[in-house]
Amino acid sequence: MTSPLFHRFAWFAVVLVFGVILLGAYTRLSHAGLGCPDWPGCYGEVTWPKHEHEIAAANAAHPDRPVEIHKAWKEMVHRYFAGFLMLTTFVLAALAVRNRKDIAQPWRAVMFAAFFILFQAALGMWTVTWKLKPIVVMGHLLGGMATMALLSWTALRASGVHGGATIKRGLVVAALVLVSLQIALGGWTSANYAAFACAMDYPTCLQQWWPPTDFGEAFVLWRGIGVDYEGGVLDGPARTAIHLTHRWFAVLVAGHVLMVALRAMRQPATRNYGRAVAALLVLQILLGIANVKFGLPLWVATAHNGVAALLLFALIALLARTTPAPR
Repeated sequence: MTSPLFHRFAWFAVVLVFGVILLGAYTRLSHAGLGCPDWPGCYGEVTWPKHEHEIAAANAAHPDRPVEIHKAWKEMVHRYFAGFLMLTTFVLAALAVRNRKDIAQPWRAVMFAAFFILFQAALGMWTVTWKLKPIVVMGHLLGGMATMALLSWTALRASGVHGGATIKRGLVVAALVLVSLQIALGGWTSANYAAFACAMDYPTCLQQWWPPTDFGEAFVLWRGIGVDYEGGVLDGPARTAIHLTHRWFAVLVAGHVLMVALRAMRQPATRNYGRAVAALLVLQILLGIANVKFGLPLWVATAHNGVAALLLFALIALLARTTPAPR
C-alpha cells in the first residue's frame, strides 16, 4: 500500500497546482503579467513597493515601468504560491524516492514533475524578462497544465485508480492530445491579445463567417527578444486568424471528447468519469462563448482556464482507469 503521508501530500499538490493555474490566469488576464519588471523580486523588493520612499526608488530604477501596486501584488502572490508548489513537489519527490520500492507508488511521474517544475520556473522568469513574449507565455501555461497532469497521475495512481475500463486507451490518449492542443491555442490567443478579434460576435466574426485573416503572421512563433509584447504587436487580420483557429478547432476537440465521454458512460466502471468529462466539456464551451459575447469578463476568462485544467484532470483520471495496475 502507498504510504498515507505520500497519498495525502500528492492530493495536496494537485489542489495547490490547480490554485497556481487559476492565480496565473487571473494575473495574466488582469494585465498584471509585468506588474513586477524584474525577477524573482519586485522592483528589488522581496514583496513589492508599498511605502512612498520605496515607490519613488522603484520608479527611479525603472522609469519605463512605473509602480502599479494593484498589479504588483497580484504578480508577487502568484510567485509566492508557485514557489510553494515547487517546494511541495520537491518534498513529494523525496517521499517517493524514500519509498520507491512501494509497488503502488508512481514515483517516476513525481520525479519527472520535480525536474520539470524547474523548467517551468525558468519560463516564469522569461515571461517577465522577455516582456510577455507570446511563445513563452503560451509555454508557461502549457507547463502549468503539464505539471498538473503529472501530479494528478501521481495522486490517482497512489489512490489505486487503475484498470477496470474497456474503453480503448488510444481514444483517451487522443482526447488528451486534442485538449492539450486546444489549451495551447487558447494560450496563443491570450498571449497575442486575440480574444477581442471578433468584437463580441458569435458564431460569426466581425459579422462575417470568414472575415479577412492573415495566417502567415498569426503563427510566427519567434519574433526576437527586446520587444514589449504587452497589448500585442499583431494587426487585426492576424489576430482574427488566431481567434478563428481556436474557435473552430474547438469543434473538432469537442466532438472527439464527447464521443469518449459517451463511451465511458456506457460502462459501470467509468460511468461517473464519462459524466464528469461531458459536464466539464459543456461548461467549457459555454464559458468560451460567454468570453466572446460579454467581452472577456475577468471571472469568466479565469474560469475558462480553470475548467480547462479540470477537464484535463478528468481525462487523466479516465486514462488511469484504462491503464493496468503496476506490477
